[in-house]
Amino acid sequence: METKLERIADKSAHEPKPEFTSLYHLINKELLMQCHRELDGSKAVGIDEVTKKEYGENLEQNIEGLVERLKRKSYKPQPSLRVYIPKSNGKLRPLGIASYEDKIVQLA
Repeated sequence: METKLERIADKSAHEPKPEFTSLYHLINKELLMQCHRELDGSKAVGIDEVTKKEYGENLEQNIEGLVERLKRKSYKPQPSLRVYIPKSNGKLRPLGIASYEDKIVQLA
């Protein structure tokens, strides 16, 4: 049996210009919990300064609230934290760091 994500991948691989109006209805609690487990907790934190450990302290509530906001289409990503990292030529490269919850949704 094919999963929802496999069907999305198949559609995008085999159709020349696939259209996806909304993918939020495919995201559920189990998928978001899996995404939380897969994310690296040692990465930089976003503008909200929430770490994986802090988010995981109330994981059930946080994920349930996130699912609800996604289903209602009221989820709004937070602004990315802009930092500049040095390049080998002496210039700086801008880097946007998403909040932890935004990283979960992006991975999903």
